[in-house]
Amino acid sequence: MKRSEIKRRPLSDTALANLEPDTKEYREQDGNGLYFRVKPDGQKSWQLRYKTPAGKWSWMGLGGYPEVGGALARQKAAELRSDAAEGKNPIVTKQARQAAELEANNSTFEAMAREWHSSRIKSWDAGTAKRVMGALERHVFPTFGKRLYTSILSMEWMGLLRGMEQQGILEQMSRVRAYCKDVYDLARVTGRAVNNPLEGVHKFLSTAKAENYAHVNLEELPALLRAIRSYPHAKDVQLGLRLLTLMAVRPSELREARWEEFDFDKKLWTIPVERKGRKKGLEHLVPLSRQAVEILNELRPLTDAYPLLFPGRSDRTKPRSDTVFLMALRRLGYEGRQTGHGFRHIASTILNEHEFDADHIEAQLSHKAPGVRGIYNKAQYLTQRTTMMQWYADYLDRLEQGNVVQGHFGKAN
Repeated sequence: MKRSEIKRRPLSDTALANLEPDTKEYREQDGNGLYFRVKPDGQKSWQLRYKTPAGKWSWMGLGGYPEVGGALARQKAAELRSDAAEGKNPIVTKQARQAAELEANNSTFEAMAREWHSSRIKSWDAGTAKRVMGALERHVFPTFGKRLYTSILSMEWMGLLRGMEQQGILEQMSRVRAYCKDVYDLARVTGRAVNNPLEGVHKFLSTAKAENYAHVNLEELPALLRAIRSYPHAKDVQLGLRLLTLMAVRPSELREARWEEFDFDKKLWTIPVERKGRKKGLEHLVPLSRQAVEILNELRPLTDAYPLLFPGRSDRTKPRSDTVFLMALRRLGYEGRQTGHGFRHIASTILNEHEFDADHIEAQLSHKAPGVRGIYNKAQYLTQRTTMMQWYADYLDRLEQGNVVQGHFGKAN
């Protein structure tokens, strides 16, 4: 149907459905400032011409056709004209109505994600449930939380995830992608979505292992250790980086560490099972070298007024950002060359090259072996690991001071 064939206004349903595109975009008036827009590619939508509170004419989109039919478009236009007549800003009132409508219909991504979270919570421990929701609240809800989940395109999800990728938080990005894909799977199997926009997205994203495990070679390590000690910015971050080099723990374990977990008399850090994200298993015991204790004592006056070793700047009840150590290493010039997780690989390499017992090293890294060997006594190898990690701390000191010649020296005593 061509524009010239329109017989009456408001536009009939037949006209709306059959209007043909032209070489240029055009609008057909429906009435009372409401227009029907047709693009050259055939896309159709509704627009309202209205006066802003400042008295200027402007356009506002009311939705695409056929999702928004003629009757609904006219209803929306009438509401917004009424708002404008009362001196209200139609854009603001439109957004408020959309948010209320989406919430009422339980159709926002946040509502769907919280439903998914509730459906899975019985299979998780409390720590895991908290971390999953925390990741969604931090990385996803600010952008997509109030959006209709079926309206979010694959390319938009790709943009969000690539933003996390550029921050260097690849492991977190991978987990967030998996969580959100599961949310859509729940919507799909319950008949509330047809497609999953996150299907196949992982093929075009970096893997966590390639970036998160980056670490310098042993020849570059002394310079890195000296750079960390001279880190000129936040003192607690500098001390945190030094602790990462000494203890071979996961960056998340250190960021979330609480003062109550440390026994300075026994020189021992106990990481509880709940914080390790396991329903079953054992707490992880980390022996503290003399150097680690000294750094912790240096940190105490800065943060021991709070439960966390590394409290956030804006909210002291939450730990520092999951990018805090990575960003510090970037400021030192080690972007793409060293990450927080990479210090675990450095420790493993050095300790294995000096022929420490592989079981002791794996226990220090909290790697659980399969089968019977994986059923640890929680204090297994603690004496041996205490000796091993003190040797390692002394070794790093000598490296930093330039008193070690690189090479293989045989088994340490």
